[in-house]
Order: sequence, then C-alpha cells, then structure tokens
Amino acid sequence: MAQPATNTGLPPIADSLPNADSLPPLAHRPSGSATPELRGDGAGATSAPAAVLVDGVSKWYGDVVAVSDVSFGIGPGVTALLGPNGAGKSTLLKMIAGLLATSSGKVTVHGEPVRGRPATYRRIGLVPEQEEIYPFLTGREFVRLNAFLQKLPDVDAATDRALGIVEMRDVAGRKLGGYSKGMRQRIKVAAALVHDPDVLLMDEPLNGTDPVQRANLIQLIEQIGASGRAVLVSSHVLEEVERFAGNIVVIINGKLAAAGDYRTIRDKIDSRPHVVKIRAAEPRHLAAALIGNPATVSVEVDRDGLILAQTGDARAFYGAVTRLAQQAGIRLYEIQPADDSLNSVFAYLVER
Repeated sequence: MAQPATNTGLPPIADSLPNADSLPPLAHRPSGSATPELRGDGAGATSAPAAVLVDGVSKWYGDVVAVSDVSFGIGPGVTALLGPNGAGKSTLLKMIAGLLATSSGKVTVHGEPVRGRPATYRRIGLVPEQEEIYPFLTGREFVRLNAFLQKLPDVDAATDRALGIVEMRDVAGRKLGGYSKGMRQRIKVAAALVHDPDVLLMDEPLNGTDPVQRANLIQLIEQIGASGRAVLVSSHVLEEVERFAGNIVVIINGKLAAAGDYRTIRDKIDSRPHVVKIRAAEPRHLAAALIGNPATVSVEVDRDGLILAQTGDARAFYGAVTRLAQQAGIRLYEIQPADDSLNSVFAYLVER
C-alpha cells in the first residue's frame, strides 16, 4: 500500500493540477473512463481496485434507516453523489470519511478500513456542507491549522501551496467572517487539500454560490479530478453534475438507485416522455409545424403564447425545433425543459 502523503514530504498536488485550458471539453470526455469500478446501471464491475469501496453499508438510528445496503466503488476522477435532500448523501459521506460508524457493511479506502484509522484519515480530504470555519481566523490561519493537525513536515509551505491551488493567496490575510460564500467554499477546499489526500469528499460544495463562483468551483473540481485524485461530490442539482461528473451514484430514500456512466443513464432517462417549453415569435405557427414531427407526442399553446410540447425523444426534438423554426423564419426566444430536474431523474429511477 502507498504511504500516506504526510510521510513523503511536501505534497505534489499543485504540480499535478493541469491548467484549465488543457482540460478536454466535457462533451469529449471518454464515457466511464474516470470511475470504472462503479457497479450498477450503466457500468459493470471491473477487476481494477477501487480507491473507495462501499460494501453493503447501512446506517440506522433506532427505527429510522438513513442508508440501506448501499454498495459501489469509485476510482480516480470525479463522481457525483446525487439525491434529493434527506436521501442519505451526507450520512454516506460521513461514513466514507470515518466520522460515522456504519451499522452494517464496511467502507475501505485503498483497501484499508477507515473508521478509527488515522493513517487512512490522512488519505482523505473532506469539504463539509456546514460552515465549519472560525470567523475570527484569517484564511491562511484556517488552512494552516489543518496542516498543523495533519502533522505535516512543513506546515507553512503546505499552507501556501493549498492556498495557491484554490487561488486564495491574495485574500488569505482577511478574516473568514468577511468572506463571501464562494470564498468560504474555496478556503474549505484548500483546508481539505492541504495534506494532499488521495480521496476528496465534497458535500454540496456549490450551494449558495453565485454563477461566477459556481463556474470557478466546477473548474477546480474538474482539475482536481484530472490530477488523479478520486473526487466524490454530492449534489441535488442535475445541471451542475452534468458539467463536472463523468459518473454518478444516485441515492433515493437511503438506497442505491443507480450507479455508472452519467451519459448512459441520462440516455435512458431521455427516452422517457419529457415536457419542453418554447417561447417563439409566432407560437401557433411553430406549434403547427411541430405537430407533424415524429419526435412530438403532443403540443399546446397557453394564453400567454407559451408552447408546451411533450416528446418521447428529447434530443431529436430539440434539433427539430430549431430546424423547423429556421425553415419557417420564426424567431426562437427560449427552449427549456419544463421537467428536466433531478426530481425527473429520481422519478424515472423509482419507476424502473
């Protein structure tokens, strides 16, 4: 087994992070290449060892079952842990991090048990959803505290390196209490990375961030995954996950609903009926044209001129809308899924 980063001197993660410009576009990322160990819908098990293995894990509190018999494995790259609020995502992340004991089953990181194993803890970085910060500390002091607790050989150098990864050196002297939401999220990431962990766990890291902050954090998540770390990010927002994760683990009511390649699962979801709302300059003319398209199931135009169309083939339908509008000389103002939320995904998976 590889030795923890704390025994190898100054962590090398800063050197291994690629420039954002060198990352391949998301659309061209090889499907399933990031986490081949996932087991479930869309990806088969392989003989490659998982960086994180969750094996038959359950957690209950008296009569309340928070997580029930969940099994999956992840390797290097970014995997999204999806589920509605209350699905058990945070509980599962805490068990992987060793903060909670499992009621049954086991969690291993690189083949080693997690709970009560300091050497294994040092291979894990955790970015909690809660604001686990001290407002009176500066950003540098907060990250340095984590470096000190990890017993790193060069605390100051490791702190500066971690601040550089998240591009927070310029504001590291400011108090945490004066940080914006996005800055607080990035400083938590720096604290989680200060000891160069093999595995990074992030619990809803994009919550409360504005569009610019969200884009920056997504780029950072992609870079960390591309550096060879195993990154598990929880979220309940499908659009976010689509931008940074090649694989997903879906938890519903504490149970594993699906695990595997994101696009494989999404293709199956796209084959079910979807409702699309369209705003156009001449809605009735466009609606009439859509009626004759094979991908259209039904079309209606409301009093405000909004087109609500149901389709059984979302991808073909989107192409047809733009093509038909162009042929008819109709200006399109908006094409947006009316039900393309994570709840739609959950509904599909529950029905299966």
